[in-house]
Amino acid sequence: MRKWQHKLHEIIYEADTFAGKLFDILLLALILLSVVLVSLESIQSIDEIYHNYINIAEWVITILFTLEYIARLLCVTNPSKYIFSFFGLIDLFSTLPKYLSIVFLGTHSMVALKSLRLLRVFRILKLTHFVGESNTLLKALKASKTKILVFVYGVLILCVIFGTIMYLVESTESGFTNIPKSVYWCIVTLTTVGYGDIAPITPLGQFIASFIMIMGYGIIAVPTGIVTAEMSKKINIDINTQACPHCLVSEHKEAAIYCHQCGKKLNHVN
Repeated sequence: MRKWQHKLHEIIYEADTFAGKLFDILLLALILLSVVLVSLESIQSIDEIYHNYINIAEWVITILFTLEYIARLLCVTNPSKYIFSFFGLIDLFSTLPKYLSIVFLGTHSMVALKSLRLLRVFRILKLTHFVGESNTLLKALKASKTKILVFVYGVLILCVIFGTIMYLVESTESGFTNIPKSVYWCIVTLTTVGYGDIAPITPLGQFIASFIMIMGYGIIAVPTGIVTAEMSKKINIDINTQACPHCLVSEHKEAAIYCHQCGKKLNHVN
């Protein structure tokens, strides 16, 4: 990679420098502006008066996003890695709708997909403490995946059992017309949502419903305890926003020189 590519990569893909932070902040400002414009255009009274101005502003923003997308391809050694990456696909799909609106009517509103790019907010301020915490949470969720799935499976069994019981106890007048609908009521009640579209009217049904409601409070706390237990086992490490220009993998250690994924040297501009 040439020096200008390294410099461009540092600005676009990282947030360790002033230029990198400024670039991301301006990018997010454009994203927010684009979403606001699309929202305003959906209001008929505003669109009738300011349609031409809104359309021009959206085209300017779309062209800027197109140039940004091209710049991202120019400053990486393997452009296909970026094109088929998560953010690469988001960037592409959030830029295309405006161009497609020329040919296909009704696709213009898809420009609101640019709001997905707000996920980049985690790269702006380089708050390594918060980044480390988010990584710890993600690892804890992965480690407790099996336990949570077993727990959810157990809850579903309880919902089927109590839903069937309520179908036998209650009458069709109270809304429990079939077992699936009774199971739906049990899920809504157990999660303490309580829409109120179905409610027991018999004393026994109300007693069972009360028991399910109380049990719901305890059940909700279980997944939190599982994840918290896994989080306590994780050790945070200092990471930065350094993104490998070869494989685009990020979350390297603060003093890392080589990529932990592909082993190639990271981007360091002298």
